[in-house]
Amino acid sequence: MKILRYLLTATSLLPASYAMADATTYPVNLTNCGVEISVASAPEQTVTVGQSATEILYSLGLADRVNGTSVWFNPVLPQYAEANDEIERIANDDPSFEAVVNKRPDLVAAQYEWHVGPTGSVASRDQFHELGINTYIMPADCDTKDNSTGDDGTRTAAFSTDSIYKGITELAEIYDVQDAGEVLITDLTAREQRAIDLASSLDLPQDLSAAFWFSSTDLGVSPFVAGQLGAPGYMMEKLGIRNVIESDDEWPTVGWESIARADPDVLVIASMDRRRFPADDIEAKREFLRSDPVTREMNAVKNNRIVEMDAHAMSATMRTIYGLESLAEALSNMSFNE
Repeated sequence: MKILRYLLTATSLLPASYAMADATTYPVNLTNCGVEISVASAPEQTVTVGQSATEILYSLGLADRVNGTSVWFNPVLPQYAEANDEIERIANDDPSFEAVVNKRPDLVAAQYEWHVGPTGSVASRDQFHELGINTYIMPADCDTKDNSTGDDGTRTAAFSTDSIYKGITELAEIYDVQDAGEVLITDLTAREQRAIDLASSLDLPQDLSAAFWFSSTDLGVSPFVAGQLGAPGYMMEKLGIRNVIESDDEWPTVGWESIARADPDVLVIASMDRRRFPADDIEAKREFLRSDPVTREMNAVKNNRIVEMDAHAMSATMRTIYGLESLAEALSNMSFNE
């Protein structure tokens, strides 16, 4: 009934000319992150390993098909808080293989290959498949990306939101909720364009530059910053901002002295609930930037051009579009007259 109510509400917002999508024909056969999968019927029980997969399933009206979640960076989107409270969070970070299997899922939907992949920290896909459990990895983590390089992987081409829409489309087909998928994509593409249009309407400097700081293993050491081709690179390119970090790695470590020499006009810093590293704390980030003798001399710090963004939006996820919106809005309230 929950799915039916969602679809009735969502489709009532569509123009009269909108054609309903065809029902799924099973089995659904896909090549997903280089692995052939075959889904015989719509999954009834799903465990998610990663907030991206969780929130997309919720956005498709499928919260009642999720019986376990894990790997959270930020609070769930407010509109799904009530539904999320009813679903077991089996781990805030990496769950064990046993904890996932014990939920008896039909499908494990993961955000990152490094959790569920060839050398997954949770398990390999083969380990799940041997137990008759299907796996699906969000395409945003493998399309235009080489995860064999270790750590967070290296982009082989620029991230595009097309990979987000591909994941939504494929999950909607797997669960036979194609209409909900099309409604969601329509909403996200409209939000994406509005953010781009807002930035285009602003009188921004010709060579506006920025850097994105995700976290650091300790305050003062080289931070994890966004490379050229990941989700933050997409945001900067769409809004006409130059990324001062030239690496193609997803999250390279770069010394603060090098960042200070590049002197970005804007610093975007990640806010998260996770506390794996000291710099996960947003207030610790701010205090470091204000007090460190190198960082406090940066123009972005001296002029308070520091933007807080949900960490989850800095990853290649549906929330990247929310991050694009928040960055465009922040730029609209900034002064660049030093």
